[in-house]
Amino acid sequence: MEHTVRGGERRQYAEAVTDLWEGLGGVLARLERIAEQPAHDVVEEGFGELPSLQYHLHVAAEVACGFVPPAGGESTHDELVAALVQARDATAQVVFATEEGDETVVEQTLPEWRGALFRVRLARLRALERLAVPVRHGSVPGEPASVRDRGSAAAAIAATCLAIAGAFLFTAGAVLAAWPVWAAGLALFAGGFVLFRP
Repeated sequence: MEHTVRGGERRQYAEAVTDLWEGLGGVLARLERIAEQPAHDVVEEGFGELPSLQYHLHVAAEVACGFVPPAGGESTHDELVAALVQARDATAQVVFATEEGDETVVEQTLPEWRGALFRVRLARLRALERLAVPVRHGSVPGEPASVRDRGSAAAAIAATCLAIAGAFLFTAGAVLAAWPVWAAGLALFAGGFVLFRP
């Protein structure tokens, strides 16, 4: 009975996060497109749009605070809420700088802003990853469990290496304001999740 209740809690939480992402995914993608531009273009193009996008982040953070995570998922849920709050606050700094027309401040805040936006995606993936139901042994008839375990472990190690390398490249690219480097990091990081799905 307890397993059934916990399974229901996990499904409800996963559905809530998925529903939140349906409204937030497009907003985050638009913010990332603005953030990858030079400071001058951010001031010119983002001036009218950024306040509305910041408000969507604010609403998403408030909605996420109302979610009740399943047992064991509290830390990843707190990480998701914190990532949304950080992205909202970093966007607010950029909004203020664009309203002042201060390209220097925008240039200084771009690396932190890009990192904060990326952290939202990472936190969402981690929150949902914690809810994954482990694959039962015996799903492939005739295959020994040890073979499946070795294959799964190798994929997990490779995916972890890709995620770490991607996070390092993304951070380096954001700090150096080199978008090809952080784009490559983002691709490597995403590749880790494609390679291994728990």
